[in-house]
Amino acid sequence: MATFSVNRTVPLAPDEAWRRLTRWERHGDTVPLTRVTAAPPGPTRRGTLVVARTGAGPLAFDDPMEVTVWQPPYGDTPGRCRMDKRGRVVRGWAELDVRPAPGGGARVGWREELDVPLLPSLLDGVLARSGRVVFGRTVDHLLWHP
Repeated sequence: MATFSVNRTVPLAPDEAWRRLTRWERHGDTVPLTRVTAAPPGPTRRGTLVVARTGAGPLAFDDPMEVTVWQPPYGDTPGRCRMDKRGRVVRGWAELDVRPAPGGGARVGWREELDVPLLPSLLDGVLARSGRVVFGRTVDHLLWHP
């Protein structure tokens, strides 16, 4: 298993940072050959299925993630979202945490644990570093480009 985290402090209200980070369809904006969908339509809630489809033609695969915790930030109460990965190619979980930052703004944390059964565990470090770079770029894009 590969585990990585991305942490940022931004000059946004926590509810705005949350809104930007949970616009699931935008998560594919910075990941090559990836399109993200969410169902059912409407606001995210527990049970929403977010699917990242990566690749082209017969080399594409789905990374389905079910929202199992959905607690948007409210006032001083941090927001938390957990998605459990339900795919055959990628398993694990992802957690988003958004809280007020000292002095204003928001502190954002994204943690992810990936298990790719087709890859030997020897590559877990490479997978974790790659995940941190790719997802760090995605988080930055989502937070700074509304």
